[in-house]
Amino acid sequence: MTGHIAVLSNPLAGRGRGARATEIALARLRALGAEVRTYEGGSAADTHRLAREAVAQHPDGIVIIGGDGTVTNVLDVLCAAEVPLTLVPAGTGNDLARALGLPRDDPARAAEVALHGTLRMIDVGEVTSAEKSTLFLTVAALGFDAKVSDRTNRLRWPSGKLRYYLAIVIELARLRPTQFRISFDGEEVIEQPGTLVAVGNTGSYGGGMPICVGAAPDDGWLDAVHVVSLGRMRLIRLFPLLLTGKHLTRPEVVHRRVHEVEVSAPDLVVYADGERVAEGACRITQRVSALRMMVPAARGEDHA
Repeated sequence: MTGHIAVLSNPLAGRGRGARATEIALARLRALGAEVRTYEGGSAADTHRLAREAVAQHPDGIVIIGGDGTVTNVLDVLCAAEVPLTLVPAGTGNDLARALGLPRDDPARAAEVALHGTLRMIDVGEVTSAEKSTLFLTVAALGFDAKVSDRTNRLRWPSGKLRYYLAIVIELARLRPTQFRISFDGEEVIEQPGTLVAVGNTGSYGGGMPICVGAAPDDGWLDAVHVVSLGRMRLIRLFPLLLTGKHLTRPEVVHRRVHEVEVSAPDLVVYADGERVAEGACRITQRVSALRMMVPAARGEDHA
C-alpha cells in the first residue's frame, strides 16, 4: 500500500456503538502501519458529502464504520468510484456483514480486512418508483413486514425492541391482504392477494431473519419470496419458520430467482435496507458487480 486509507464513521450507528468501534478500528489500522484520513458524519447528508470528499482524494481504500444504512446512504458514490470498500459493522442489524462473513463483534479484525482481505465484486439492488431510484444491498420488503417497519418508525413509545414488538401487534390487529400485482422478469402480471413480498440481494434482514434463504450478493440474481394471503393465526404459526429459514418449502410461500420484479398495490409500502424508499408501485432490478468490497481472505490465502 502506497497511498492512504479513508475512514468514514457514523458515531451514532448502533445506538452509539459506532463511536467505540471507530476508536478500535483506527487504532488497529495505525498499528498495522496504515496512513489514515478520518471523516466523521453527524447526519446522512454529512456522511454523503464526506464520502464524496474522501473518494476525491484517491485513497487506496475506504473504510466505513456503521450499519447497513450508513453504507446504503453513500452507495451511489461508492459504485461510481473504483475504490474498494471495507465495512466495520456497527449497526443494529448488520445483515450485509452477515452475508459477507465479516467480523460483526470485533472492530479490530474487521478493520484488518482493509489491508489483508480479498476483493469481491458485489451486486447492488435498485428500487425504482415514479419519484426516485434508490440503491440497496440487502432486502427490499413489501407488505406486512414493511408496514411493521413503518409503524415502528412512527411510534414514539416504548423504546428498543419493545417498540418493534408493539408495531407487530398493531399491524397484526390491522392485518388485511395486500392486493399485489406482480410481474417477474417481464412475464404476465399476477394479481394475487398476499401477506408480503421480499426481494433479496442477500439472504436476511432485520438483524438475521433469513427471509431469502440462499440469496448471494454476487450471483447476478435477485431472490423473490412471496407469502400468499394468510390470516393472523396462520401468519403467527409461520413466524418460527421465517426465523429459522425453513419457510421456502411451505405451500403458502412462492420463491423465484429473477432479474426484475415489478410490484404494485393500492396500499403498497416499500422498505429497503431498513429505509422507506417507495410506495404504490415500484420496479426492483439489480446492478451486477457494481460495488468493490474487501472481505476476509479465504483460509490459506496470504494478502499480507
